[in-house]
Amino acid sequence: MSSIGRRLVTVNGVVAVALTAYFLVAPPVRSAISLTDAALRGPGVPAFAWRLHERLAPRYAAWASARVEAKRAADDNADVAGTEWPLFGSVFYLWAIENLQADWAAGSHDGHLEPKVVAHDAIVAASELVVDPSQATWVRHHWGPNYLHEQNVFYRMLLIAALTSRAKLLNDGAHLDLLRDQVESLAAELDASPHGMLADYPGETYPGDVMAAVMCIRRADAVLGTDHAAFAARAERAFTGHTLTELGLPPFRANQDTGEPLQPARGSGNSYVTLLAPELWPGTARAWFDTYDAHFFQARWLAVGFREYAATVGAPEWFVEVDAGPVLAGHGISASAFGVGAARRNGRFDRAFPLAAEMIATSWELPSGTLFGPAFLSNAIDAPMLGEAAVLWLLTVPSAPGFPVQQGGALPPFVLVVLLGPALLGLAHGVSGVRRVRQALKHAALLPMPRLHAAVWLALVVPSLAALGAGSWRAGLLALGLCTVLPMTWRKA
Repeated sequence: MSSIGRRLVTVNGVVAVALTAYFLVAPPVRSAISLTDAALRGPGVPAFAWRLHERLAPRYAAWASARVEAKRAADDNADVAGTEWPLFGSVFYLWAIENLQADWAAGSHDGHLEPKVVAHDAIVAASELVVDPSQATWVRHHWGPNYLHEQNVFYRMLLIAALTSRAKLLNDGAHLDLLRDQVESLAAELDASPHGMLADYPGETYPGDVMAAVMCIRRADAVLGTDHAAFAARAERAFTGHTLTELGLPPFRANQDTGEPLQPARGSGNSYVTLLAPELWPGTARAWFDTYDAHFFQARWLAVGFREYAATVGAPEWFVEVDAGPVLAGHGISASAFGVGAARRNGRFDRAFPLAAEMIATSWELPSGTLFGPAFLSNAIDAPMLGEAAVLWLLTVPSAPGFPVQQGGALPPFVLVVLLGPALLGLAHGVSGVRRVRQALKHAALLPMPRLHAAVWLALVVPSLAALGAGSWRAGLLALGLCTVLPMTWRKA
C-alpha cells in the first residue's frame, strides 16, 4: 500500500471507531443507566432531566437571542412549524425551569445549582422571544391590528405563560403591564363568550388551548395579586355536557358558536388536556384521565403508548400530521410524549414509567448532552430545540397534590430493541474499524488509485467539518459518515 493509502485507511479507521463510540455505543449505555433512576417510577425529577437542563440552558439562550435579533419571523405568515413552534417551545422550556426550581426549593436538588441561576439568560431570552412583536406576524395576518384583544387564544395564552414564568423565576418586573392587560382582557372575553370558547385562528377553535389559557390566567394571579378563581370555575362550562364527545372527553376541535365537537377526542389533544386539567378541576381531571387511559392506551408492536384515535373510530393507523406527529401502528408520537407528563401529573407512574423509558431510549442522548432524536424531529431552522425543551418539561412534571400515586409498569420490549440493536451494530463497526487500522499498519491491503481516493475523501471531509462548525450537524454528520466508507481496500491475494 502507498503511504497515501496507509494514512487514509488509518485516519478513517480511527474516525470510524470514534464516531461509532460517540453515536452508537455511548447513547444506549447512558440511556440504560438513566432507566434505573427511581424518579422515573415515582415522584421526583430524574437525573436525566437535570443533566439536560444544564446542557440546554446556554444553547437555548444563544438560539432565542439570535432569533429575536434576526427578526426571522417578520415575513413568515404561513409556515406553522416556523411560527408556532419557536414560541410554544419557549413556553415548554420556561415551564420546565419552573418545575425544576420548585423541586430544587423543596430540597431535592442533590447538589445541583439553582435552576433559575443556571438558566437566567435562557429565561430572559425565551420570554423576550415570545413577546417580540416580529414573532406575531402570523397572528396579525389572521386577526389584524387588534390581535392582542380579539380571539387569538393560543398566542395570547403563550404571552401570559411566558411572562408569568419570568415573573415567578426572576421577579424583575419585566412586561408586567402587558401581562396584566392580557390576563384581564382574555379572561373577560372568554367569560363573555357563549360557551366559554375562543378561536386560535378564524374558524379554528381548540378546547385544549382554551383550557391552557384558563390555567395560565390562574397562574398569573400569583404574580399580579389578582383572583380569577370564580372565572376558572365558570370556565369549566366549555368542557361539560354537549361540548364533550361521546366518550365524555373534550374534542380536538369544536364549534365556538355552539360548543359542539367538530372532531373526536384525539390523543395529541387529550394528553395535553389531562396534563393541564388537574390544576383547574381535579375531580373532573382524574375521571378524564381514567377514560382516556381505558380507550387510548395500547401495547402493540413491542411498544406501549397512547393512540392518536380510539380504536373504535376507524381512523388510519399510519400517517404523519403537524399536530399529531408520526402515527405508527396507531401509536401517536405526540400523544405518547405528552402522555408522559399527563401520567405523571395524574400520579399514574405505572403508565409514566414505560412511556418515559421509550422517550429516553429514543432521545439518543449524545455525550455532548444533545438529544439526537428530539433534535432530529424538530424544525432545524426555526425551532431546533423544541423537542429537547418538550422532553425537559414533560420529565419534570410533578404529580398533582392530593392525587394518589400508582407505581408499576414494565419496561417495553421496544426499549431493549432500540438500545441493543444500534449498540451491537456499533460494536461490530468499531471492530471493523480497528481491523482496518491494523491492516493498514501492516501493509496487508492494496489501495487502487490512492490519489483519487484521497481527493474524494478530502471532498467529503472538508465540507463536513465546515457544516459542523456552522451548526449544520445533519449535513455535517452525513458527509463525515460517508468519509468512513472510504478508502475501499482489498486484502492481498
